[in-house]
Order: sequence, then C-alpha cells, then structure tokens
Amino acid sequence: MEPINISDYEALARAHMEPANWDFYAGGSDDEITLRANRTAFERIRLRPRVLVDVNVCDVRTTVLGTPVSMPILIAPTAYHGLAHPEAECATAQAAGEAGTLMIASTVSNRSMEEIVAAASGPFWFQLYTHEGYQVSAELVKRAQAAGYRAIVLTVDLPRVGRREKDIRNNFRLPPHLLEGNFTVNTDISEKASILTWDVLPWLRNITTLPILLKGVLTAEDAKQAVEYGVEGIIVSNHGGRQLDTALASIEALPEVVEAVAERCEVYMDGGVRRGTDVLKALALGARAVLVGRPILWGLAVNGTAGARHAMELLRNELEMAMVLSGRPTIASIDRSLVRLP
Repeated sequence: MEPINISDYEALARAHMEPANWDFYAGGSDDEITLRANRTAFERIRLRPRVLVDVNVCDVRTTVLGTPVSMPILIAPTAYHGLAHPEAECATAQAAGEAGTLMIASTVSNRSMEEIVAAASGPFWFQLYTHEGYQVSAELVKRAQAAGYRAIVLTVDLPRVGRREKDIRNNFRLPPHLLEGNFTVNTDISEKASILTWDVLPWLRNITTLPILLKGVLTAEDAKQAVEYGVEGIIVSNHGGRQLDTALASIEALPEVVEAVAERCEVYMDGGVRRGTDVLKALALGARAVLVGRPILWGLAVNGTAGARHAMELLRNELEMAMVLSGRPTIASIDRSLVRLP
C-alpha cells in the first residue's frame, strides 16, 4: 500500500535502511529531549478555524526571497543523502523541481553542488558550514554563486558537533563507497564545525552578492542582531534536536523571533514538521515558509525521487486541506488569530 502520510514513510524508511544509517538520520543529541519537543510543541498548539468562508479555491503558492514556489514548504539542508538512495542529492533535487519548490543543498552532500543544480529545474540555496581560516568556505561560496544558487544559508549553531549518542554507539562513519561531493577527500563531519562570531557576516558580504540567511537562531536577541547586520532571512532552528539538548523547540522560539524581526527580513523555521497542520501553525506564527528535512530523506529511502516528491505532495495536500477547513483560502489570509498557544 502506498504511504498516505509522513509517518508511513518513516516506518518504511526504517525498514529499508541499515540501522546505523537510520540512526544517523533519526537521532538527536544527549537524551533527545529537544528532538521530541519539536513534535510535541506542535501538538500543544490549537487551531481556531473560521466558518462560512468561501474556500472553493485554495492557493498555497508563495515566494521566498522573491522566488516563486508552489508551496511554503522547502527542502531543508541535510547531510549525506547517499545513505538513503544511490542517486543521493541528485534524486532529491529532481523531486524538488518536480514538486515546484526550493531545495537547500548541504555543504556535506554526497554529490557536488554543481551536480545537484544540474539534476533538476528548481531553485536552490546553498547551506554553508564554515572552516577554520575561511579559505575553503570562500571557495565554496564562490562556487555556489557561479553554479546558480540564489542564496547562502549560514549555519550558526554548530561551534562543535552535539553529542549524538546513537552515532557514538554505532561508531558512525560515512561508508567507503560514498564520497563527500564538495571536497576532494572525505573528512569527519565534526571537522566542518568552526567557531563563529558576528564578524563572519561582513566577511561573507565581502565575498558574495547573494542574499544571506542565518540558520540556527532561537532567540529575539540574536534575531535583532542579525537584522542589524542586514541579513535577508533567519531560519529558526535547533538543528533538528541534534545540537543543544533541552533547547527550545523551533515552533516555541518562532514567535519571539518574528516579533524581534518586525518584518525587516523573512523568517523561516524547521524542526518537527510532519503534517500540513504543522505548516499552517508555523505560517500563522509568522514563518514565511517551513523547511522539511527527515521526511524527505524517508521518502528518498523508500522510493528515490518519486518518494521524496510524494512526501512533499502529502504535506502540500494536507496544508491545503487544513487551510480550507480553517477558512483561510490563501497564504495571505493566515494570521496569528488562527492559533491558540498553550
């Protein structure tokens, strides 16, 4: 039977994958409290639907940094898609293009950034992990701009890799047959981490004309400072529960970030999105769009490009249904009055 929701894909993907590879995708840090909170925080938020609204036509299209997309659901940057499917990020890129949405390619991909762009027709942003000294990072940014990526997503919550105990127990290493597409030799993922300060933003501005988004912001204080540095976007994220355990769930942090930004840049969020109602809640709390990571990997593991595309379609269709039943037939009609926080 074809999966009818994201949970179905999760169960099937787990059955398809090697246990250590599954743990790498699914695991969080320490006691995985934040990992679980990303889901339970959504469940505590209640919707306040309006009735007797003309919802004969429901439009889920939007734009992100001016780029049209078919839905406010983007593909988050995640590492090593080759653990899920032989075509790796190229298959995911094809799915993004077919779904009419945007993919954010990770620095730690199994296919090169150039191969990923060549695989599909959709728009792309490039997620950047910095390296000590910045020389390698500068080269990555310049390659991304030359390849046609439309923005740089700087991950800022990884001064060290969180203690991911499943990976420690499994002694996880990238299998020998998989390569890191953007580098000439494979390295441990922890070597991608670099201590960053706010000085990284002027440096980045100096080497690229692309818009810059910060990924990993959870507080109003950091959001205000990011806006002062002129970033074009903020992604509210706790790294999928893989960094600081017991940190805020992303959806919990979203309202204070949106308030602090005060429409001076676009705000996105990731973490725990599994249903169309989750997307709707995030939009109501001020997100321009959500990013989805693990569900895409699960679809990829089950059925390659078709599975990743279908996972996106399921979320899109659920969002449309939730909008209709809430009396909000357009993205513009979704506002804070739609939700009641715990």
